[in-house]
Amino acid sequence: MPHLSSTATGVAQTDLRVGFGVPGFAHPLLAPTEWAELTRPGTPLHWVVLNVDNGPGGRPDPHCLEAAGRLRNAGVRVLGRLDVTYGARSFGELVSDAHRYVDWYLVDGFFLGRCPTGRTYLPEVARTVGTLRALLGGGSRDGHVVFGHGCHPYPGYADAADQLVTFAGPWSQYRWSQAPEWTAAHPPERFCHLVHGVPLGHLDEALRVARWQGASTIYFTDRTDRSDRSEGGPAADPWEAMPGYWDEIVSRIGPGVSE
Repeated sequence: MPHLSSTATGVAQTDLRVGFGVPGFAHPLLAPTEWAELTRPGTPLHWVVLNVDNGPGGRPDPHCLEAAGRLRNAGVRVLGRLDVTYGARSFGELVSDAHRYVDWYLVDGFFLGRCPTGRTYLPEVARTVGTLRALLGGGSRDGHVVFGHGCHPYPGYADAADQLVTFAGPWSQYRWSQAPEWTAAHPPERFCHLVHGVPLGHLDEALRVARWQGASTIYFTDRTDRSDRSEGGPAADPWEAMPGYWDEIVSRIGPGVSE
């Protein structure tokens, strides 16, 4: 059994309303079944990331326009992926990409991929988020913004985003992971875990880890980042295709509605 981290009060979060945060499939031409499956009624989706071409691309993509439209019509929140590159990308580049996402795909928010975690980057990230929310409607909490850290950041980031991805990685690490005590000061709706390489027989165990650590948005897949190519080739993207046990995990979580 893994070490399951409890909240600061020592009580496991067992009453979470768990749903999926989908980090983005392959292009709709390559993964039509996956995109179509997301519009099935009752699937507990919190959001789906749209990544056209490492961002919005240079022009509107008709296949992505159709996929995003179907999701919106089904009441699913669509997030445009912005690659922050751990703080290396400029404010202007990010805002330019965000404008295209809003103008072309009418996104409901943004997923900041490769978001930095250090305290020194927080002011610039917060500044970017303020501009993104203005693009999405103008209010201080307009739209839905997710920070794709992949690990636990400096605690102040929790005040700038709607959700933090505090784990993104393999099951071999997730099953032994722990959450720092500061996370207990926030509700489970603020945290998301993305885990690949989860065997079907360990789904219940993975869901218990999420509950103990207080994360209500999850995405578990049996796909891995190991490439079929010869050793030394590029890593595979475990998020490009749907889990082989998609129907099974949907049934375990239960029906829901997008938030």
